[in-house]
Formats: sequence, C-alpha cells, structure tokens
Amino acid sequence: MPPKITIRKEEWERRLHDVQVTKDDLNRLIMDYLVIEGYRSAAEEFSNEAGVVPPVDFESIESRMVIREALQRGDVEEAITRVNDLNPEILDTNPALYFRLQQQRLIELIRQSRIAEALQFAQDELAPRGEESPEFLAELERTMALLAFDSTSSAPPAITDLLSPAQRMRTAGEVNAAILESFSQGKEVKLVQLLKLLCWGENMLDERAEFPKIDVRGGVSFGRRKVEGSEETLLMHE
Repeated sequence: MPPKITIRKEEWERRLHDVQVTKDDLNRLIMDYLVIEGYRSAAEEFSNEAGVVPPVDFESIESRMVIREALQRGDVEEAITRVNDLNPEILDTNPALYFRLQQQRLIELIRQSRIAEALQFAQDELAPRGEESPEFLAELERTMALLAFDSTSSAPPAITDLLSPAQRMRTAGEVNAAILESFSQGKEVKLVQLLKLLCWGENMLDERAEFPKIDVRGGVSFGRRKVEGSEETLLMHE
C-alpha cells in the first residue's frame, strides 16, 4: 500500500471554502429538522422569519407529536385511533406496523398485570397474524415469554427489553416514520444523513491521507496520539 499523503490544515480549509453552501440550503436543512422532530412552534416561527415553506402543513406536525406522546405513555389505542384519523391507509397498507402496534398493546396489558385480557387479546388479534408470518410469530412468542417470569430480574434482557421505555420509543419512531412517508416526507433528518455521509467519506479518505478530521463532540482533529497511556484528540480551533 502506498504511503499516505498529508493534507495540511490551510489546504484543507481552502478546499472547504471552495464548496458553496447557500443560506437557502441551510434554512431548508433547519426546517427539515424541525418538521421531522416535531417542533411545530419553532417551525412556524422559523418559517415566518426565514421565509421557508415547510414541506408539510403544521397541523400534521402536531398530530404526529400527539401520536408519539400517546405511544410513549403506553396509550396504544389512542395512538391507533389518531393514526386512522390522520390517514387510515397508513395501517391498512402496512401490516408490519399494525402488528407492531398490536404487539405494543399486548405489552401494555402485561405491564398492567391484566393477564386474562392479555391472553385473550393475543389469541384474537396476534395469533392469526403470527400464523401468516414467521417474523410475527417470533415476536409474539417473545412477548408472551413475559408471562413466564415472576419478575423482570429473572428474565433474559431480550425479554425484559420489551418493558423498557426504549421499546415504546422504538414503536413511536416506526409510526412517526410511516406517517412522514405517507406525506412523501423523508423519514430521517437530513442533517443526520449528512453526518453519516461525512463519517463514511472520512473513513474512505483516511485509508489514503492524513487530514483534519471532524470531531462532532469537540471540533476538528489531526488524528490521535497517546498521552501517558491514554488517547488524546488533538483539536484545531479557528
């Protein structure tokens, strides 16, 4: 492998300055973040101040946030009702998402120790779907395994994770993404996509060159060096 070339800070900065990013581009990135993350008030204010037209109406932002909050507090029935009010085709055309919501409803019944109701619900609503899909069946079995343990301390992490706040957040995230997709809106914040692209580009370039790297937690670095047995990032500030 040929030796790496070194791109000095001055040359690197010159190349960065040659890349033209307009104010309109930045404003659209900001609006995209506010819309997808659900900051309605901030999106409205920014739209008025910057003159940026939002990709969706502000009412739909509010609706998504109400649905997300319902799922995060465990009110799955309320969330399903509001999703159908917003666009009934979302669940009609997405059986995997509908199953995920019904699975979450079963989890909430088990969390509340409504065991008889949970068993009946699983038999009526989830078992028929499990017969149609091996993936659904595996998730149903994992959820029903919650009933096999007297306490969460004795259950495997893969089972107890279903009762964690993270499980509710995952379900809410999937619903939020489906709603955005129904509005022909990106499911992931463009700033996040750009950051992933930046990391990929740095990894590719790092195989061939030494160059000032972006450290999203602290600034720009020129690699790493060992200091008294620990790793220290060398930061360059403007």
